[in-house]
Amino acid sequence: MSQHSEVTTDRSISLIVLFAGTLFTSASLMFVLQPLFGKILLPLLGGSPAVWNTCMVFYQSILFLGYLYAHAISTRLSQHRQIQVHTLIILISFLALPLALPDNTAPPTESNPTLWLLGVLGVSIGLPFFVVSTTAPLIQKWFAHVGHHTSHDPYYLYAASNTGSLIALLSYPFVIEPAIGLNDQKTYWGFGYFFLCLVIAGCAFMLWKSNRQSDLAEEIVFADDWMDADDKSTLADDKDPDFYTKLHWFALAFVPSSLLLGLTNFISTDIASVPLLWIIPLTLYLLSFVIVFSKWEDVSYRLMVKLQPVFLLPFIAYAFINPADLPYWGYLVLHLISFFFAVMVCHGGLAKMRPHTKHLTGFYLIMSFAGMLGGMFNTFVAPFIFNGIYEYPIMIVAALLLRPGLKPAIDKGLLLSLIPPVLVLIAGFVLYASINDLLQYFDVIVVTLIILTCLIYLFRDKPAPLAMSAGVIIFLAVSLHSLSSHTLYQERTFFGVLGVRESVLTNEQGQPEIYHELFHGTTKHGAQRLAANLAKTPLTYFSHQGPIGQLFKEFDDVNQKWTIGIVGLGAGTLACYAKPEQNWTFYEIDPLVVEVASNPAYFTYLSRCSFNTTMSIGDARLSIEKEPDQKYDLLVIDAFSSDAIPTHLLTREVIQLYFKKIKPNGILAFHMTNRHLLLKKVLSIHAENLHLASLIQEFKPLTEIPLVVATDWVVMSQKTETLDRLSTSELGNWVKMPLYFDMKPWTDDFTNIVSIWK
Repeated sequence: MSQHSEVTTDRSISLIVLFAGTLFTSASLMFVLQPLFGKILLPLLGGSPAVWNTCMVFYQSILFLGYLYAHAISTRLSQHRQIQVHTLIILISFLALPLALPDNTAPPTESNPTLWLLGVLGVSIGLPFFVVSTTAPLIQKWFAHVGHHTSHDPYYLYAASNTGSLIALLSYPFVIEPAIGLNDQKTYWGFGYFFLCLVIAGCAFMLWKSNRQSDLAEEIVFADDWMDADDKSTLADDKDPDFYTKLHWFALAFVPSSLLLGLTNFISTDIASVPLLWIIPLTLYLLSFVIVFSKWEDVSYRLMVKLQPVFLLPFIAYAFINPADLPYWGYLVLHLISFFFAVMVCHGGLAKMRPHTKHLTGFYLIMSFAGMLGGMFNTFVAPFIFNGIYEYPIMIVAALLLRPGLKPAIDKGLLLSLIPPVLVLIAGFVLYASINDLLQYFDVIVVTLIILTCLIYLFRDKPAPLAMSAGVIIFLAVSLHSLSSHTLYQERTFFGVLGVRESVLTNEQGQPEIYHELFHGTTKHGAQRLAANLAKTPLTYFSHQGPIGQLFKEFDDVNQKWTIGIVGLGAGTLACYAKPEQNWTFYEIDPLVVEVASNPAYFTYLSRCSFNTTMSIGDARLSIEKEPDQKYDLLVIDAFSSDAIPTHLLTREVIQLYFKKIKPNGILAFHMTNRHLLLKKVLSIHAENLHLASLIQEFKPLTEIPLVVATDWVVMSQKTETLDRLSTSELGNWVKMPLYFDMKPWTDDFTNIVSIWK
């Protein structure tokens, strides 16, 4: 009989509930803290994507440090010493509560605020976020030593962690944000963190209680006596993983992380700018972890590996080769299903390769490191080396490479795997070179590419030929659509993908006419006709016939010396309403927009129309705050991130700021055109609560005029008589704003996107 035969296994459900509940709570707090603190920072730093990119790098870096800490103490310290050290870290972390920005903090105005922001994040939430980040690997490692009959394979607890992440992700925009103000969110998060510390203490107590023998005895008991015979047969090999295995772990974690961000950018840029659309890919990403680390992991993995190449054929055919045949929602579904197959295969591979619990924290450390680098690649590297969201198709190909069977293929000879994709590439080039007018034979090329796509199904059991052949076809398809779109210019910054396209309209004489369009993502932000007699004519949302044209026309005899501020430059269309004695300031967050609008090769509104014009680059809210009070006669808010005004430019506090900078008889005009959001609802409630006069016009052109489109505008003023000229105007149908009573006013403390969906 073994010297440890008196030790028996624990089969209690309560032990699983305690440890799984701890992981669930920790993950929930992590996924609530990120958007919560983002809202705290919003009024201070504005809506620059660079701010959120910096925050994301901070979160991923702290997560990696948390995993590194868990790995270090669990492999170098005894379990009793681990409990003591972790208790000390938790006690120190309470110094950061309650959540708040440091007193009298303000970002630098003359230099890049990145280092300042990282410092503020570190001081404000660094310690609590670090503790939360350590929980997943450390608690699983502790569970491996508490003597439960499932302690030999604690990885299923990771499903509880990701379930917490998933529920928190969906709860924040749909439950927490609509119902709880920011200050209360901070308070409740503090209570949740205190509860987490209590359940961590409970886990530590169970570990302390179950480990009274020496470290050596613990290992012997764990291996020999704490498992049933059936459990012993499934015990993973405790040999140290070799370099190839660790590299494989890294790749299986890196690719889904990058693919997640790539798809999120792609669908919001190239498919549809729908609010909260980013939640769907992240939900699928977390759901894949829940499934692959559950009891269904083996069945689900085999099923996904089998179905992925089947679905790859319609995905490439309709998502890349011929997307015009699908509505945007069908296009979206194709990408989401393909993404889910890819992350399920990658994460399923991780689950199948999970090591002995001796290497548990090292396994999670490599996963977190790969996830961090995947995020950094998309955030910092891709925008500088690609002018479009090209990292997304690259990662689609990489995910196909990670299907089972790659290593045997490499061992047999990688050159043999290159033959099929090279043949496909040659066939594509021959096809393109043999056709003088690609557009004339567009359908022929599309059919040929679809046939080639069907042929690659023959390589479904060979990852390298399948992946590289698919990559070649996607490359050929993207090249074809790029040639057919007549894109004159495309560039990518932190603020998104900006493009200038050459298009053709049918003019008033029934003749084809070339014009230029400015796009940010999927949304048109301006257009200009090129003929000399038409180049100064405002178009799209800013036409003479539309609401903003009517406003300038009605006040034509009194606005000779107005001081005007415009938030959002676009193509510079509004400059063509400028007069010689007026002073105009354009506020634009993206320097590239200023560069494109100022380039006569693309648009000439600024060069032809502007007089006393100043460009202010940076977040408009922060820039306007520095302006003198009562400066403007007219302030126009036309700031859009793809298809939506950033929320921090629509809160009660910023409306009050606008009117602080507007003269008593001045006008505030909002461009409200939106495909998905009822933005007038937010402004109506502000007007009612702040006792402002307001009018709205939802303009639809009565006759078909080239590039004059339907558009919605709201005007507001402190005095009703200021807007009398518009309300009685015969130029357009200005009416009083409708009243709404089903929503709280938006503030810096409270916003609710869900409540204004159309």
